[in-house]
Amino acid sequence: MELNSSPPVDGVIAAVEMPEPDVHVVTSSGMLIPAHSKILASASPVLESIIERPQKRRSSDRKIPILGVPYNAVSVFIQFLYSYKCSEEQMEKYGIHLLALAHVYSVPQLKQRCTRGLAQRLTVENVVDVLQLARLCDAPDLQLKCMKLLSNNFKAVEETEGWKFLQNHDPYLELEILQFIDEAESRRKTRQRRREEQSLYVQLSEAMDCLEHICSEGCTLVGPSDMDPSKHKGPCSKFSTCHGLQLLIKHFGICKKRVNGGCVRCKRMWQLFRLHSSICEQPDECRVPLCRQFKLKAQQDRRGGSDERWRLLVKKVASAKAMSSLSLPKRKREEEPRMAMDTQEMRSFKL
Repeated sequence: MELNSSPPVDGVIAAVEMPEPDVHVVTSSGMLIPAHSKILASASPVLESIIERPQKRRSSDRKIPILGVPYNAVSVFIQFLYSYKCSEEQMEKYGIHLLALAHVYSVPQLKQRCTRGLAQRLTVENVVDVLQLARLCDAPDLQLKCMKLLSNNFKAVEETEGWKFLQNHDPYLELEILQFIDEAESRRKTRQRRREEQSLYVQLSEAMDCLEHICSEGCTLVGPSDMDPSKHKGPCSKFSTCHGLQLLIKHFGICKKRVNGGCVRCKRMWQLFRLHSSICEQPDECRVPLCRQFKLKAQQDRRGGSDERWRLLVKKVASAKAMSSLSLPKRKREEEPRMAMDTQEMRSFKL
């Protein structure tokens, strides 16, 4: 055996006079690393139990075997127990070995350091090996990062030697990875669908605001019969939505097919009127056409059982409307008294 003459402290406590080492760490290469039992025991409960274990033979030369990893990795590990420091270069070279040692000998500070360091150094080539080690060393954060990298780069990982080895020797982990990828894709599709749905609710909420704006104040093309929408009306803050809605209203007012229910654009306008009525809180003062009629019809339908899907849509749009009113500046409108609509409500539009 070759003896290293001093503990690998790297000058950290050189200013303090150290006593003579009283234990030696035996490495796989046969080299011995001298150390101090009190320092090892204070840093690792596992090493403490080994040091306090009664010896079969009485001898002043106590040895602690740390096998299965390179000598340099053990040297860095012992150095960390003395200084609680580990350089980036050391992490680059021995990070995988240090994580295994930190787990086996219960050194949480080094385990956290290795988990962060290995996560920063994950690549397509090493991710399978690091994942296997993370599972063995109970490092869930590192395991999750490995899984995410695998999921995002699976085509490239499939071509690596690590993945081919995994397929031949650990089918259970392969199945776990494939299930994670499938669940991640399912979650991604669910998030995408929810974003699209939320976008639709926001658009409908904006359409409701524009409908009230057009019917009460008027915009560039359409407005109440008691005011001229062409005078002193520039584009409003939601002009794109307002303009499309105004064109739809103008079509609704002159369409001949809507009487027989054969016009798709008119059906869309009917649905917007109905949606407005469902969320309107002042139907008696509201100037939007058909608001009171739809409100009365909804009350009748509620007695006979209403459409759950429609009620859910109304709830979502109302929620989006409330959120937008809190997060977005309100459209600046002139304060004016609301007037009740006359009985022939569609004729009140200036088309």
